[in-house]
Amino acid sequence: MKADRPIRVAQMLARMDYGGIEMVVMNYYRHIDRSKIQFDFIVFEGSELPQRKKIEELGGRVYEVPSLRHPFAYSRAVLKLFKKNKYDIVHANMNTLSVFPLRMAKKAGVPVRICHNHSTAGPGETKKNILKNILRHFSKIYPTELFACSEYAGKWLYGDKASFRVIKNAIDIDRFKYNEKTRADVRRKLGIEDKLVLGHVGRFELQKNHDFLLDIFHSVHQINPKTALLLIGEGELEDKMKKKADELGLKDSVFFLGTMNDCAPYYQAMDAFALPSLYEGLGMVAIEAQAAGLPCFLSDRVPKETAITDSVYTLSLEQTLDEWAEFILEKVTKNKRKDESVKIREAGYDIELEAEKLMGIYDELIER
Repeated sequence: MKADRPIRVAQMLARMDYGGIEMVVMNYYRHIDRSKIQFDFIVFEGSELPQRKKIEELGGRVYEVPSLRHPFAYSRAVLKLFKKNKYDIVHANMNTLSVFPLRMAKKAGVPVRICHNHSTAGPGETKKNILKNILRHFSKIYPTELFACSEYAGKWLYGDKASFRVIKNAIDIDRFKYNEKTRADVRRKLGIEDKLVLGHVGRFELQKNHDFLLDIFHSVHQINPKTALLLIGEGELEDKMKKKADELGLKDSVFFLGTMNDCAPYYQAMDAFALPSLYEGLGMVAIEAQAAGLPCFLSDRVPKETAITDSVYTLSLEQTLDEWAEFILEKVTKNKRKDESVKIREAGYDIELEAEKLMGIYDELIER
């Protein structure tokens, strides 16, 4: 590490709200030694930035730049920042869009330029997928280092033969460990003490497949009316999903809880977790759910690396709603909540250990 000042890393993000990528970067930021490494966060204008106060308390800086809807303005703004702040490392967490800041980082002479992929692609997002597939061809031109949240995500962006590092979407495991008192408190607050509770955490966007999830829950509810569904997140499809829940007669059984900076207590209130995504780079929320001892029901589009405990089940999106519902109910009734922290830690998802590893990687890259 440099003795005179911390290594200064520009963390490049798109919109910074309470999304999964932002939570990953913030987890690492809270747990690194900030006397040795400091982060700046460079994000799109219009971001909600609920983390700004915490970032600044920890010594970081936040810069807002035009969004990539204005690519030339964005490029000019980030190039100016890179030259002004003389970053040691630019760490781009924007998936295929990372090509834009990394191109400017190379132009500015930043010595270490990291492309970090957290996602893949799936059906139903035609325009987005066209852009992703075009940008994939440029993913290895401007970075000096390639990172990914999983082997699956890395191979998707960089190719099967590419050399890249997997940086785990690590969590504070102890925060998610099952707690009976917390479970009782949250269930009492929501008025679901006697319900079998299915849960989901994710932005209301096509990728997360809320439409299918509501249909699954409708089938579950028809079999067992004493059930509830907790949905944590917000997004452009939220109002549409609220309307659908009403049309399915589920208004009193589906809880739209909005976005929050700490989902841990709500995992305790659940009896099962569902992630029927159309695609994922990993599925960090499923790691959190496993840490809480929950049985997890994932679509076959979620990477197999996400499954750590014995209570993870994969179902095809081609299976019927009744097949999903019956399988969920069968497994939930047999599940016994237990502490899975050892398995989660051994799989490499302990943020205390992984933050140390990331610091070592940054140091190694600077010293080359």
